Amino acid sequence: MKKNPFVQILLWLAIMAVLTLLAMGIWMLVGDGQSTASLKWLQFAQTIATFLLPPVLCAYIWSDDHKPFTWLRLDTRPDGFLCLIAIGIMLCAIPAINLLADLNNRIVFPAALAALEQQLRAMEEAASVLTERFLQADNLGGLLINIGLMALLPALSEELSFRGTLQQVLGRNHVAVWLTAIIFSAIHMQFFGFIPRMLMGAMFGYIFLWSGSLWIPILMHFTNNSLAVIAYYTFGQNSSADTIGTGTTWWLGVLSLILTSLGLLIFYRRTHKG
Repeated sequence: MKKNPFVQILLWLAIMAVLTLLAMGIWMLVGDGQSTASLKWLQFAQTIATFLLPPVLCAYIWSDDHKPFTWLRLDTRPDGFLCLIAIGIMLCAIPAINLLADLNNRIVFPAALAALEQQLRAMEEAASVLTERFLQADNLGGLLINIGLMALLPALSEELSFRGTLQQVLGRNHVAVWLTAIIFSAIHMQFFGFIPRMLMGAMFGYIFLWSGSLWIPILMHFTNNSLAVIAYYTFGQNSSADTIGTGTTWWLGVLSLILTSLGLLIFYRRTHKG
């Protein structure tokens, strides 16, 4: 039975809103204020409630045989060679992402919107400070916790929500891929990182569309996030991971764009060789 996409999205958003409010309410009752540990628990609870559980519950409701993992395209084992190509694409894309982020950050608003620009930059600075607090780790145990909280959990839950749920509800077409990518980037509330995050979301969307397996974009998302966590643990604020492809190394960003495009072409041909 064909389902109404508008009704599906409303149900998804309603479940998301209820579970998010419930998670925040529980945290307000048992949390201990603004300590880093407490905020990490809030991050964990919000991610589970907002992005992980709603897709699984909706998929259970929408699937005729009540098999949510089948509906979400998690029931098939992805091709190992495709996984390797996907990881290679993600690694190649990092300088390009940095270059696009740098260009995005250079956008200057008109004088009439100067106050808005200042507010947006202040929000991003506050988010950056909080992220650095979360990334602090003194030992291997702390690193593994950060990888779980800031790499594995977001990769799994965000892909379930955006590619696994929203993109599938919207349809198997270019419009669905790009609309999902735009929403994926916008929901992070970081205007000066909007363009690279949108393009990365579109890349994940096409990988999902071509492969038919949600595990591959999850793997790419995890690769990107975990590299950032490990780089900060290893080098701290002195890490150059975010600057490769910018400034005097801009040519690496351009080369990265070319190699990433070639990688996507190889991936497409591999999934359409039959």
